[in-house]
Amino acid sequence: MTRNGNSGRLHVPSREIPIPHFLSDAASIYLNPQAAPVAYPEVEDKAGWRDYVSKVDQAVLALLGQMMRQVPVDTTPLEIDGVRVFNAVPEGIGSDSHGIVLEIHGGALILCGGEMCRIMAMGTAARLQRPVWSVDYRMPPNHPYPAALDDCMAVYRALLRDRAPANIIISGGSAGGNLAAALVLRARDEGLPLPAGLILATPEADLTESGDSFHTNLGVDPALRSLMPVNLLYANGHDLSHPYLSPLFGDFTKGYPPTILTTGTRDLYLSNTVRMHRALRAAGVPAALHVTEAGPHTGFPGAPEGNAIDMELRLFIQTVLGEG
Repeated sequence: MTRNGNSGRLHVPSREIPIPHFLSDAASIYLNPQAAPVAYPEVEDKAGWRDYVSKVDQAVLALLGQMMRQVPVDTTPLEIDGVRVFNAVPEGIGSDSHGIVLEIHGGALILCGGEMCRIMAMGTAARLQRPVWSVDYRMPPNHPYPAALDDCMAVYRALLRDRAPANIIISGGSAGGNLAAALVLRARDEGLPLPAGLILATPEADLTESGDSFHTNLGVDPALRSLMPVNLLYANGHDLSHPYLSPLFGDFTKGYPPTILTTGTRDLYLSNTVRMHRALRAAGVPAALHVTEAGPHTGFPGAPEGNAIDMELRLFIQTVLGEG
């Protein structure tokens, strides 16, 4: 291990990183090497991006569709102020129950729309055991920033017409975490009441990718690589450091709801999550951070380690909704 003069760069020798022996078999599967990712098109190549999105979505849909086939959740498509929303209600829980989750799906800000959004809504509703409104927001290359955030804002305003803010939880993972955190900042700036709580699962909170783990966990996280070409496509010429694009750089002293953040030690977005947590705590916002040992960007859904995180999320929701 050497330092390259005064460059401030640490050169680490090549090494093998074992899968911890104490992980469950189900969790260990998530750490296996994956096939080489599809190459990104050039930022200006909209046709290339449309083809990229189609190929990746089809591959993920085949996997998740099979996994969710037996999940006891009913879904209904809605049209909310011009935005498609999937209403997902777990079996045995009424859609009018106390507390609803406004879910913003992940997918690198360009993936997982349409049927993928519906399937992911089913997963969230099942894991949290709450009714879910999942926003099928517009995405690049046809609809860059601020289209996705505009759609999320429209649905949140509509939800406020039917629900008290104290009964609303906003949730987002990865790119959805970016939009969820930005949504709360923009809602506050526009004078809207804030939700009871916010769930940020390994959020893409910094589109500038300035955090340490973008280097230390690159290649260690089997689920994620740098998304800088996608970030530039999404931003469409806007400053990546603007808080509505990188909510990590927002001002949280003007009001922000209690927040729970989750990540893992192998997560490429570990720095995003940790820095977001510290920024919230520095502003006096109640914020809890849960870091899963060896967890990659996807976490360990369905494994005992993932179930333990789901339990923490359900407990957080119960607490902020005043259910004991």
